[in-house]
Amino acid sequence: MTVKFSKDHEWIDAADATAAVVGITVHAQDALGDVVFVDLPEVGRHFAQGEVAGVVESVKAAADVYMPVSGEITAVNESLRADPSLANSDPLGAGWFFKIRLSDTSQLDALLDAASYADYAKTA
Repeated sequence: MTVKFSKDHEWIDAADATAAVVGITVHAQDALGDVVFVDLPEVGRHFAQGEVAGVVESVKAAADVYMPVSGEITAVNESLRADPSLANSDPLGAGWFFKIRLSDTSQLDALLDAASYADYAKTA
């Protein structure tokens, strides 16, 4: 699995550049607490790297979900919309938010690997 992490606490599995999977990190869901609502982007919409693509709300806070790289939304996780708690119970699996077709794969180089993200998350 080719997973990278943003400093905004999103992860992306870009093993398939035409259907890269994006979600929030374990650190993000821990900080948010129990997720009760997600606002997912529209399929077909294009976002630039760093742009807000959705919102996740918990019992104690709301947070924006940022695009880790530029791309077009190709799918959203309807299961997550129906059961937002998946973002807590399986944030790196069934709790994914959306899939994208990458516009510029070189943007992945600016993201963190798992070890670097773990170090970053300790101070975030």
